[in-house]
Amino acid sequence: MFKATLKSLLSRKLRLVLSALAVVLGVMFVSGSFVLTDTLQRSFTDLFSSAFANTDVSVSPKQEKGKEPEPLTPQAIADVKSVPGVASAVGEVQGSVRPIGKNNKVITTSGAPRFGSNWTGTGQEKIRDGRAPAADNEVVLGAYLASTGGFKVGDEIGLLTLEPKKTFKVTGIYEYAGGRESLGGELSVAFTEPVAQQLLLGKKDAFSSITVTAAQGTSDDALRDAVAAKLGAKFDVKTGAALAKEQADQINEGLKFFNYVLLGFAGIALFVGIFIILNTFSIIVAQRTRELALLRSMGASRGQVIGSVVLEAFVIGLIASIIGLGAGIGVGALLAKIFSSVGGTNLQLAGIGVPMSAVISSFAVGIVVTVIAAVMPALRASRIAPVAAMREAATPDRPLTKITIIGALVVAAGGTALGFGFNQASLTLIFGGILVAFVGVALLTPLLSKPMVSLIGRLLSWSMPGLLGRRNSARNPRRTAITAAALMVGISLITGVSVVLTSATKSIEKLAAGQIQTDLIISGEGQMEGQPASFKRDVLTKVEQTDGVSSAFGWASDGVLQGENQMFAIAPTDVAAMKTMFGLKPKFGDIAPLKDGQLALPEDLAAEKGWSVGSTVTLQLAKAEPQTYTVGFIWAKTQVLQGALVLPESAAKSFRSDQIGQAFVQVKPGTPVADVQKRVEPLFADNPEITVQDRSGFVKQTTSQFDTVLLMIQILLALAILIAVLGVINTLALSVIERTRELGLLRAIGMRRAQVMRMITVESVVISVFGAVLGLAVGVALGLATVQALKDQGISEIGFPWVTMVQYLVVAAFVGVIAAILPAIRAARLNVLDAIAYE
Repeated sequence: MFKATLKSLLSRKLRLVLSALAVVLGVMFVSGSFVLTDTLQRSFTDLFSSAFANTDVSVSPKQEKGKEPEPLTPQAIADVKSVPGVASAVGEVQGSVRPIGKNNKVITTSGAPRFGSNWTGTGQEKIRDGRAPAADNEVVLGAYLASTGGFKVGDEIGLLTLEPKKTFKVTGIYEYAGGRESLGGELSVAFTEPVAQQLLLGKKDAFSSITVTAAQGTSDDALRDAVAAKLGAKFDVKTGAALAKEQADQINEGLKFFNYVLLGFAGIALFVGIFIILNTFSIIVAQRTRELALLRSMGASRGQVIGSVVLEAFVIGLIASIIGLGAGIGVGALLAKIFSSVGGTNLQLAGIGVPMSAVISSFAVGIVVTVIAAVMPALRASRIAPVAAMREAATPDRPLTKITIIGALVVAAGGTALGFGFNQASLTLIFGGILVAFVGVALLTPLLSKPMVSLIGRLLSWSMPGLLGRRNSARNPRRTAITAAALMVGISLITGVSVVLTSATKSIEKLAAGQIQTDLIISGEGQMEGQPASFKRDVLTKVEQTDGVSSAFGWASDGVLQGENQMFAIAPTDVAAMKTMFGLKPKFGDIAPLKDGQLALPEDLAAEKGWSVGSTVTLQLAKAEPQTYTVGFIWAKTQVLQGALVLPESAAKSFRSDQIGQAFVQVKPGTPVADVQKRVEPLFADNPEITVQDRSGFVKQTTSQFDTVLLMIQILLALAILIAVLGVINTLALSVIERTRELGLLRAIGMRRAQVMRMITVESVVISVFGAVLGLAVGVALGLATVQALKDQGISEIGFPWVTMVQYLVVAAFVGVIAAILPAIRAARLNVLDAIAYE
């Protein structure tokens, strides 16, 4: 029996290839994910080991939760220098710097930091060209920033720090050990020490950390303990090796999430692959009905028949796993290379390695998925009676009652899990509910297959080949349903996300057009490291004094601690103006004026916290000791400022930054908004991060990120759709083999090759469009459920991406045409006489 199975497998090489392709792609995604993250993790570990190579011990102020650490003083450096075993102690200053390019726009990176420091000349940095800064208006640039911005010695560069734009002369360009332009794509600038302290920390004689070098014969651990004993508990004292490990662990924690995302999409790809393998083995079993029945008549037991099909699945899964693992290693290496060179990361990669997790997961997933998908067809094969050998190889239609009832129950279970998941914010229940719902829909699909395929096919059945193609796609509802279900998964996920993002966009547009009565919005385009882009308060005063401006207000914002809970707080400059422009309606108390020691909040947050007017709340702000506030006002539920605490303007002094992060302007009646916008914009000429926009421009900028999210999801789900396309090709190719004699008879009675190809193409297009229609329906349902669950989070409107949905239908039809090419050519080339004689 074993030999017979292997001979059967090898005699049908096309079937072997088509069956393995779906598994290969899924396994490739899984193994590639592990290879990519393993390579990046080791690369970042090497990066931080290199960055702290010259640091034996580092001293920094201890970070208390919710509080801004106090900078180190010259006295702390003197104390460290007095410790026995210290060869040198150098004060380091570091903070956020955003360099401005020659096009007057801020130079950005793809996640790598942009920072400034004091030039010490004692680290790994070596001057490549020019000299170190000596005057207050001089800086040296990291070689990567110089090459990225096109700067050279003698040029001038504008820099944004804690203060507005200042211009400096470039006196030198520095590099790292080994001639490297950067350690990891960072953009770095070095000032003289006093300038760095003022611009980066906002204080004189202040330092971010102290780099300590051990004297000969003193171990790093011994020096760390001695320095810690000298300075006391208010300081963090770590060895360079520990600091490097800590930084690498933080990056690697983020990479774990990245890996989970990739593995999630790999799981989707494999889930789609299950449909294809299930369909493939169903067709294979149907084609081998006579062969298997003859084996039964010759004495083979049901167990041996099951074993024969499962063995075939095991061999296919094993081969696919080996190929998928190899392809995944290549893809992981390629993606790591792209990650290191595209978008300014400039990361020096460690050698490509293959972690054991990639090998184990590849074989476990590839083999298990294939065998599980083949079990049902194997069980059906075992039930073939020996007398079936006397009949044509065919699989008669079976009643759909049982599978329909099961499908309805499974959909209900998936919907219930999804509802509980949204209610309890449980990702496990949400993803589990979606998975179960997909299985249930797939089980219901055969019931929908015949009427829907017939309806879709009518659009293409204006000729005899089209009519036959339509009937062929409807003749086996189960097979058509499984093939379409594979495409349905990818389309439904993309559609669901599109519905959520479209609804969010509509909600923002309605909010901006209705409740927010402001004409201009002043805000930063992006984030500076750790803080939103901001501007000084005196600029807001100039905005208020601009001709045509009726009123204006802005706020500083920061995170605050209430007990162990992190909350978002704003400190507006004019509470009365905010109340008017945002349409805040009093629920309890009066928001204007808001006195020192009072706070205001929305009613839903008050209900969640159990606070009422007069309640006292203790908050920990970044630059102050814990303070107690009294609830002075609660405004009625609204879509603006959800989850925000409103504090008095004086509280901004205790934020990490008291500068204005966002401002709102109301124009005098009858004054063109565009004219006032042109008058206000020059006030921010020295701050390229800040934009002045009308409401429509602000909404467009806010929602533009949704397009990026959708594009990323479409790219990642493209693999699942590609596998679904392979499923259509697979089904058609095996169907052509199954219908060889039928095709031969059609050719014998006069059907031309072109008509045969058209017939196969119509069949393919109908199946693909059916899958897309199913995907759109399921995706809309998922999207609506998600929007309903997120109603309290500000998504109050429902929007449908009609244009995108039509595009998906068009793409599905195109996919059907592409998928039909190879099977149609094969069908057209059949020898008529051989086909008629085919058994």
